[in-house]
Amino acid sequence: MLGSAEIIGFVPVSDCDKARAFYEGVLGVRFVKDDGFAVVMNANGIMLRLVKVQAVTPAQHTILGWQVKGIESVVQQLQAKGVQFVRYGFFKQDELGIWTAPNGDKIAWFKDPDGNTLSLSEHV
Repeated sequence: MLGSAEIIGFVPVSDCDKARAFYEGVLGVRFVKDDGFAVVMNANGIMLRLVKVQAVTPAQHTILGWQVKGIESVVQQLQAKGVQFVRYGFFKQDELGIWTAPNGDKIAWFKDPDGNTLSLSEHV
């Protein structure tokens, strides 16, 4: 039933100006409008709503991620824009902060201005 419906992503944000600057200016997600309840973005054809909330309590897991090709290059491009990648002590990550799973998938994590965990992944 919903398998052919379009997905909408929701990310809670406490400062819409900071969130828009980060998602648009740093990550390159296209701004659509501010509808009063959320800053609406277009993430490659998927609606991403940066939902206005009083305070954010970040989840302890990834809430939004992008599947990319050439993850090393994308990580370096984001680092050049000031994005810091998270290092976790419970598995080995390379010098860029990328973890390679046993099956060969690669994942790197970073945070938005509210501390929401975002990720890049390259799947084999």
